[in-house]
Amino acid sequence: MSLINEKDLQKLSNQENKTCISIFIPTERAGKDVLEEKNKTHLKSLWKEVGNELKKKDISEEKIQEIGKPIEELINDKSFWRHQSDGLAIFAAEGFFEKYTLPVNFETHTYISNEFYIKPLVPILSGDARFNLLSLQVEEVKLYEATKFSIGTVEIDDLVPSRLEDRVGYDYEEKTLQQKSGASSMGQKNMHGHAGSDRERKDEILRFFHAVDKGLNEYLQKEKLPLVVACQDYLFPIYKEANTYQNFYEEVVPGNPSDTDMFGLHQAALKTLEPFLEKTKKEKMKKFNELNYTDNTGTSVTDILPAIQQGKVDTLFLENRSEIWGTYNNDNMNVSIDDEQTSKNYSLMNWAAKEVLRQGGNVFLIPDAQMPEKQSKMNALYRFN
Repeated sequence: MSLINEKDLQKLSNQENKTCISIFIPTERAGKDVLEEKNKTHLKSLWKEVGNELKKKDISEEKIQEIGKPIEELINDKSFWRHQSDGLAIFAAEGFFEKYTLPVNFETHTYISNEFYIKPLVPILSGDARFNLLSLQVEEVKLYEATKFSIGTVEIDDLVPSRLEDRVGYDYEEKTLQQKSGASSMGQKNMHGHAGSDRERKDEILRFFHAVDKGLNEYLQKEKLPLVVACQDYLFPIYKEANTYQNFYEEVVPGNPSDTDMFGLHQAALKTLEPFLEKTKKEKMKKFNELNYTDNTGTSVTDILPAIQQGKVDTLFLENRSEIWGTYNNDNMNVSIDDEQTSKNYSLMNWAAKEVLRQGGNVFLIPDAQMPEKQSKMNALYRFN
């Protein structure tokens, strides 16, 4: 599942001083709504509304048709609507069109301005840690690369043995069945050999996991992403013993990986990794609260926007369901704030988020009750000199 990355953000950010249309809609992956084409109907209705707004802004019919042509083609693409995720983001302008099918539950929103609206994409573009997920069974080994919003398979067939039998050199399942059969026929007499059999089995699994660890290290060392393991509880201590990879997550994703699919594994991994994935946000909020009312934080839009332009903002907190309308003059760093959207202003939150992300800073969308400084819709933690 492809996600928006830094290159995409740069591409969207470079489309300025044109009539830019941003459309966000929630979508369904499957079920009755997909069969009844409700996602398609929703976009068709929104595009009609946007077209009417463009006419009110005195945009020519020719220009509206040019912007809307790829949207109309998308509406009529039956194959596209059969393969959706949780949300659809569309960006259209003169000579420009991009669409992103994303695992984000967007609220329906349209935005017409001379720039694209990227604020709803913040959860993907900032604070989203990548990690590797190892699905581990004696019968099968799989590696995935994932984020909070995506998961994809990593090809490792040439790096690790795919199953225990390939490593220990004989049919492991057949030997196990023979042992069980022998135990049943020999009864009490065989019980004394049970502990030895268990040790032999563990040693075989350990050798197998050593081979897996050795093969994976070649790949994992390239980016040194955190590695989380999904396996049955009895296997995890054995793999921990075999593991030599330093960025290894000490908590297991519980359960048998064969009981679910890739997406089920992803959800289970996110639950296990929640403390890690929320770490940066919590650390930045804690730091803001420790430094609030000092020169190292900002709660006024008129102070924060010039600081962003100067590259001083480390982390930006935005109230997720709010907007601040106005304009910002780069030349004199003057901020003008309006009560509502007009044809001459734009979202200052969107401008701020876009600039901080472009500079490599953190941006977090926060519910109003959880904002560090609740009296302001925009908080900033500044970089330390």
